[in-house]
Amino acid sequence: MTIDVRVTSEADHLAFVASRRSASFLQTPAWGRVKGEWRRESVGLFRDAGPDAEQVGAALVLYRQLPRLRRYLAYLPEGPVLDWASDDLGALLGPLAAHVRKQGAFGIRIGPPAVVRRWDAAAVKAGLADPAVRRLDDVAPTERDATGARVVSQLHALGWRPQAVEGGFAAGQPQYVFQVPLRHPADGSGAGDGVGAAKTEADVLKAMNQLWRRNIKKAAKEGVEVTTPDAATGVSDADLAAFHALYRHTAERDHFTPRPLGYFRTMVDALAAEDPDRIRLWFAHHEGDLVAATIAIRVGAHAWYSYGASSTEKREVRGSNAVQWAMIQDALAAGADVYDLRGITDTLDADDSHAGLIQFKVGTGGEAVEYAGEWDLPLNRVLYAAFQQYLKRRR
Repeated sequence: MTIDVRVTSEADHLAFVASRRSASFLQTPAWGRVKGEWRRESVGLFRDAGPDAEQVGAALVLYRQLPRLRRYLAYLPEGPVLDWASDDLGALLGPLAAHVRKQGAFGIRIGPPAVVRRWDAAAVKAGLADPAVRRLDDVAPTERDATGARVVSQLHALGWRPQAVEGGFAAGQPQYVFQVPLRHPADGSGAGDGVGAAKTEADVLKAMNQLWRRNIKKAAKEGVEVTTPDAATGVSDADLAAFHALYRHTAERDHFTPRPLGYFRTMVDALAAEDPDRIRLWFAHHEGDLVAATIAIRVGAHAWYSYGASSTEKREVRGSNAVQWAMIQDALAAGADVYDLRGITDTLDADDSHAGLIQFKVGTGGEAVEYAGEWDLPLNRVLYAAFQQYLKRRR
């Protein structure tokens, strides 16, 4: 097939994303406004040329300039949005690479939203309990995805280079995430829209471990109140300041560098302007004290837990569990297919500082999911090699 790649309006880009059951929020036009330090571009992939050509893909392309040169890395975080089950990805990705080359790109980086392997909660818990197990790789996956395997094979054959690094954190977006399925597996009959029946709250609670269920009940008994600003009125400066103060407290306690308040104001304004239900803040209070706060995002049938914060004081009232459960309930009510707790590393070593993250998330009864990761295609090998050296010096 012949694919025509051309710049489109943000409205047309958003319309294609809305036509899909799931697409990453990092591939929405609004995310380009969040990343103001990058030049942004919405492009469409069309089967043949002409105004009536069928659109088969869309992408948010972020261009990052090399120091002192008018040459760019073209970055498509968790994208592009297209049919990754295709047996001829070269026919789709080749014209896309040619387009960004004309825009001055020396290389292109993509993040195929293609699942490679899954480990259910039981497999992850068994790995955590086994001192001989250090990584998810040491545990047999519950499921291997044929589509993901084909994507990886095709990208290798087409000359793309995987960018995964030790621990599973790719150069940009996480390769390993933890997700809670909100639908039962499809029955394979081909009836309906190809997705399984929605789970109930009771189904999701039953899959959680005993500690999570007990903590959710304890939070309710202790009188923890979970609230979210009304989407119609939006997130106020006071709401965002309260979240950010607790987030900075969490960063200091857990030893990570927090993002500034302005970043979150830009993020909330951009995503909410695109869709009032796209982004929401959640707060858990106990006797007037803010004990936990989170940011949730949803595109179509995919819901994400994006950022979280919790107070060191009053941890015994389990505000973090309460706010997570409220977000899961909201995702269920919205008809979401999955509740995505975002990144984990691939470690199952109890002595690793990252192990606590997966231990917290596995209690939800969900599954560890490995994606294909991020891949680069050099378009100018000399400049691409210089860029790689530049990155190494910055680390």
